Amino acid sequence: MPGFDILFEDADCLVVAKPAGLLTQAPLGIDSLEFRIKRLLKERDPRAEIYLGVPQRLDRPVSGAIVFAKSLKAAQKISLQFERRFVKKTYWALVEGNVSPDEGMWTDHMKKVEGQPQSVVVDASDAASRNAILNYHVLERMADRSLLEITLGTGRTHQIRVQCASRRHAVVGDEMYGSPSRFGPWSDDERERVIALHARTLGFRHPTTKEDLVFSAPLPAMWREAGVDESLAVRSQP
Repeated sequence: MPGFDILFEDADCLVVAKPAGLLTQAPLGIDSLEFRIKRLLKERDPRAEIYLGVPQRLDRPVSGAIVFAKSLKAAQKISLQFERRFVKKTYWALVEGNVSPDEGMWTDHMKKVEGQPQSVVVDASDAASRNAILNYHVLERMADRSLLEITLGTGRTHQIRVQCASRRHAVVGDEMYGSPSRFGPWSDDERERVIALHARTLGFRHPTTKEDLVFSAPLPAMWREAGVDESLAVRSQP
């Protein structure tokens, strides 16, 4: 078994549901989603020359829908859609605390921490800062948590994680940004720990047919175990 679910595949592209805890891409010899897909394609046709373009990435602890290109031409066309922000994405985040109001826009300035795999919210006067825009609405409220559906107006490193945490609503399980809670299966290796952030839907134009496609990644079982109402996933189908 490849360890991931295929949501769509044709001669040009492949959309899969990335498991949380797995790198999207990694150097040779380190397990990654890219490596697993290439292995699967090679097993199907050992004589084929395998090309796999990676026009987007998801953080290691994040799950959800992600697209790969199976030709250079398709990779260039899909990458251009990402660069021009034509790709439509929604994320689900289970966060600490009671988010209020029920919907809104968060605007901040962020920058990457030098020498660290982290970002922070900073003052707009910081020369290294870049604006960060996030729209959310609350899907469900629990005793001490909120389930948010999020769309991004910008694409900054760890943007959802940082903007939520800066408002004391860290993504559940995200120790790096201050969550006191665990999420999913525990690992002594902090690199393998997962967080409650899921790339729920992904929409883009097919690089050859020009058809507008939208895919929805099912919620992993650990979300149900955390008390998320699975019927919400059904109601939010694109």
